[in-house]
Amino acid sequence: MPSFQDLKIVFFGTPDFAVASLQALVEAGANVVAVVTAPDKPAGRGMQLHASAVKQYALSQNLPVLQPEKLKAPEFVDALQNLHADLHIVVAFRMLPVVVWDMPPMGTINVHASLLPQYRGAAPINWAIINGETETGVTTFKLKHEIDTGNILKQSKVAILPEDNIGTLYQKLMAEGGKLLVETVKGLAAGTITEIAQADVATEIKHAPKIFKEHTLINWNNGVVSIHNLIRGMSPIPAAYTILQEKVLKIYISHYELANTNKEAGSYDTDGKTYLRFAAADGWLYVDELQIEGKKRMPVADFLRGFRA
Repeated sequence: MPSFQDLKIVFFGTPDFAVASLQALVEAGANVVAVVTAPDKPAGRGMQLHASAVKQYALSQNLPVLQPEKLKAPEFVDALQNLHADLHIVVAFRMLPVVVWDMPPMGTINVHASLLPQYRGAAPINWAIINGETETGVTTFKLKHEIDTGNILKQSKVAILPEDNIGTLYQKLMAEGGKLLVETVKGLAAGTITEIAQADVATEIKHAPKIFKEHTLINWNNGVVSIHNLIRGMSPIPAAYTILQEKVLKIYISHYELANTNKEAGSYDTDGKTYLRFAAADGWLYVDELQIEGKKRMPVADFLRGFRA
C-alpha cells in the first residue's frame, strides 16, 4: 500500500464546499494528480464564461484540471486511466458512472454532509435543520451503485445550534469535511480503517431530497416551531416565503411565541414600528429580517417604516 504522500489521487468537485476538502488535501501534502470539475459556464450581466470554485483553486495550486462535458466520453475515460490513480475522491459533484468510480484500485470515496445513513440525498444540511435536529455531521464513505449507500469509513459529529441556519451550518460542515477527508485518506493508506455497512446501522432513515420551490412556501397551518425551523433551513438561500399583500415576502430570520392567537392561520399583526408577526397553528411567528418582492433584504423595523397594513 502506498504511503499517504505517494497515493495518486484524482479529486472530483465543483462548488466552494468542495474547495475546503481539496485545500485540506493539498495542505496536508497529498499527491493530487488531477482535478475534475464542471465545464465553465456563462454567468453575470455579460454572460462571460465563469470557472467553478474548484477550478479556480486548482489553477492557483498548479494542479491539472479536466472539465469533461460527458463523464462516459472515451477520451475522458482514457485520460483518467492514463493517470493511474490509486484513489478517486468526490465532493459535491455530479453522479459518476461505474467506469469512473470503479476504476482506481482503492475505489472512490465521497464526503457527505450528514451522519449517514441519515439524510441521504441532495440537501442534507437543509433537511437536518428543517427537521429540528440538534446534531449532524460529515461522513466519508465508499461509492457503490446506489447513491449515498456505500460503506462508512469515518464520521465526525457537529452540533446544530439554535441560531444556526443553512449558511452558518454549511460553513461548519465544509471545514469539518476537509479535516475528516484527510484523516480518512491517511487511515486508508495506513490500513487502519474498518468499513461499516450502512445496513448494519439500525436506525429509522430520514431522507434529504433536492429542494424545490414548493418546499420553500410556508404553510401557516403548521406549528410555529416547525415554521421557524423551515426558515432557518432555507436561509439565506433559497429562503422560505409567504405572500403579503399579493407580493412575495421572503423571511430570513425569525423568532416565535407559543400562544393561542385566536387568529386565522397566516393572518398577520403589526404595531407598525417594531414587529410583524404571523399566526400559526399554535403561536406567533415574528419576522426579524425579510425581503419583500422588488426590494432588498432588510430588518423588520426598516420594512415597517414604509409598510401600510
